[in-house]
Amino acid sequence: MDGRVRSLLSRIAGEVRALAVVDGETAYIRDPVFPVIRNRVHAEVAKAMLRLGGDPLVGPVLNYAVGCQNPDGSWNEVHVNYNEPSALITAFIGDALLEAAEPYPHEEALRKARDYVLAAERSPGCFLKSRGYTADHLNVDASCGAFLARYAGRYDDEEARAAALRAAENVVSHQHPGGVYPYAVDKGTYPFVFDLPCVHYQGVTAYYLAKANDVLCDERIDESIATGMRWLANAQRPDGRFDWSKSGLSFAYCLSGAYAFGLASFVYASRADERYREHADRCLERLERDVQGLAPRWEPGSWPGLVPSIATAAKAASLGHYPLQHRAFRFGYGMYREIARRRYGRTAETRSFEALCRLLRIRSSTVEPSNNFPDLFMTSEVLDCLSQSGVWENHA
Repeated sequence: MDGRVRSLLSRIAGEVRALAVVDGETAYIRDPVFPVIRNRVHAEVAKAMLRLGGDPLVGPVLNYAVGCQNPDGSWNEVHVNYNEPSALITAFIGDALLEAAEPYPHEEALRKARDYVLAAERSPGCFLKSRGYTADHLNVDASCGAFLARYAGRYDDEEARAAALRAAENVVSHQHPGGVYPYAVDKGTYPFVFDLPCVHYQGVTAYYLAKANDVLCDERIDESIATGMRWLANAQRPDGRFDWSKSGLSFAYCLSGAYAFGLASFVYASRADERYREHADRCLERLERDVQGLAPRWEPGSWPGLVPSIATAAKAASLGHYPLQHRAFRFGYGMYREIARRRYGRTAETRSFEALCRLLRIRSSTVEPSNNFPDLFMTSEVLDCLSQSGVWENHA
């Protein structure tokens, strides 16, 4: 593992470890901002600690996670606004249990997770995220496929392998000619089809496709990832920052985790094309600069840069073919985010966005504080991506 990556990983893991609440044989990670305990956080933290060489906290954290499994084999996506079973979250927990299968076996929980994720395939390669989010999200398909592929690799499970391949094929078949993996490819419960490019979810989708292809070893998938990485590389500026004007998904605008998913995906792509190493290094530089404790929710920005960001938000809002009212909302959303990411606090005030939604009669499931804040959820994603990039570097 690269020394700089290990150093950053160790520093962030130390910050997270300080939030652990240990109770006998179980432990959970306390969120310092929101009154929720997220299943996904435990999965990502456990995987990162294992890849760093292990930690006594891993066993108790996984014990806690397994205790949260539903009778049908699922885990809930725990959010400030909702809490419901999710194939996506189940795939993440399942992946953590696979990572820990030797030192901390949980065979029954893992088998039930496999069965639940398989049952969530509603059409070939399309996995239902949850009852509240029924669109075909390509990042969900890739994530479920990554878990099933890894399960298949460990247990020689042909049914899981076939489902993983269908998931990858579904993602690849919907990739735009220019390399974009659109966020969603049908409407589901959304008001529109969010067939949009997104810097953050471009990296997310490529990352989980790459994890799936570690097992599937399909040339078509690697070709798709290479095309996707060309698009993401073109969206990165020389100073490492992403050009968010190319990103049309409002709630993922300027997320700091984009640099972690970008870094890991570029590292994977660099095994076939060394030029992506430079882009991975740029992402690492941004993370080293911006993550001083827990990762901030959004990429920090300076106040002098607010004026140029107006054009960025306007370009982002213009992407796609949507009614004028929706474009206006996306522009307003973007400017709200541009201001919020420049304001810092240890807590998250959300009343301003809630008032804006009521005024515009917008129904939003997202939480939009009016200030940037230390985000445990984003931090856990950074830990997973950094540690996985080290795995790929070691096997290059």
